[in-house]
Amino acid sequence: MTDLQVRVRIPRLGYLMVITGAALFGLNGGVSRVAIGADIDVETFTTLRITAAASVFALAALVLRPSALRPPRGRALLLVIALGLVGVAGLQLTYNIAITRLPLGIALLLEYLAPVLIVLWVRFVRHERVHPRMWVAVALALGGLAVVGQVWNGVTLDALGVAMGLAAAVCFATYFLLGEHQSENADPLHVIVWAFLVATLVMNMVQPVWTTPSLGGTTSMLGRLDAFAIAPWVAVSVVVVLGTVAPFFLMLLALRHLPATVVTMVAMLEPVIATVLGWGWFAESLTVVQVVGVLAVLAGIVTAQTARTVEPDLLPPP
Repeated sequence: MTDLQVRVRIPRLGYLMVITGAALFGLNGGVSRVAIGADIDVETFTTLRITAAASVFALAALVLRPSALRPPRGRALLLVIALGLVGVAGLQLTYNIAITRLPLGIALLLEYLAPVLIVLWVRFVRHERVHPRMWVAVALALGGLAVVGQVWNGVTLDALGVAMGLAAAVCFATYFLLGEHQSENADPLHVIVWAFLVATLVMNMVQPVWTTPSLGGTTSMLGRLDAFAIAPWVAVSVVVVLGTVAPFFLMLLALRHLPATVVTMVAMLEPVIATVLGWGWFAESLTVVQVVGVLAVLAGIVTAQTARTVEPDLLPPP
């Protein structure tokens, strides 16, 4: 790591990026429901979302930094392939399947086991010191998510849905760990462009984008906004730009200023926002107990901010 890389770390900027990205991801859940409600199956929707996002990233690189379009080589290529396969395509597909087979709160709880996986990885694989407060933060956050998801209600869980939710947690953790590794010595735009291009290639092998049904006509805004309708292409556009391009890039940029353990903990704002959105938009219940769960997640996030014993400038180079 160079002295320049140490000096450009701005933790406050990193927190702002993560919070903004989490808010956009949380809002994206509602808009995605509207888009999928326009008779688009999960696989097709995932392919369309990733392909369109890759096009936006590539266009941005062409205008802002053409060098980002140069194919990576050697070890960098392998890391980008892994990021695209697991952290982008794998994450999107497994999570979308999970939310179609499980209650949204349960699916989110499973996906957000990712911070636990990351803490275990940096502690036992990287052998980095983790302050005991980090374990308290993880317990608060996961406990709060369990309360928000009301896991005690005795829901009969679909086996495939649970498997996909756990797979989403692995993919989510992988995205942040690989992104943190890449952010140390690579251009974030170069990384995200090629990761999404890899994901686009994979998803089009699963479900070609040209099988997407017409996005014309109108579709209901659902929930409390059911009286309103928009064109499906508008919903898809919002999902692509504000629900994919912006938050994915913000999260990757944040890893230049904060370690993956902290980024994933702050990103837990996403299910909190999604739960509040479900109450306000889709008239889903939000009990007093669930509010307590939301507060526990926030407490976990605050605790995580003070739990690092290895400062970013002391982390070993990749």
